[in-house]
Amino acid sequence: MGQIVATMKVFPKDIVISPNELKKGIKKNLPEDTSIYKIDEEPIAFGLIALILHIIMPDSGGKIDKVEEAIRRVRGISEVETLLVRRI
Repeated sequence: MGQIVATMKVFPKDIVISPNELKKGIKKNLPEDTSIYKIDEEPIAFGLIALILHIIMPDSGGKIDKVEEAIRRVRGISEVETLLVRRI
């Protein structure tokens, strides 16, 4: 079984939520067999900053859905959108 990299965009609920707090919460909530390769910050509007996550995970069915659910459970996250999935 190979691995994939999923690029996901994470939107915070409010501008008062620190991107660093979200990063810590996401890292704690991810399943054991996944890891974050890179995190970028993207200004959206009016001080709102979205996180662009590049997450490495096994290429198994339903894994992306589980990772999205784990990220959504983090306090302060409004929405998670998968932008791109590719094999490595």
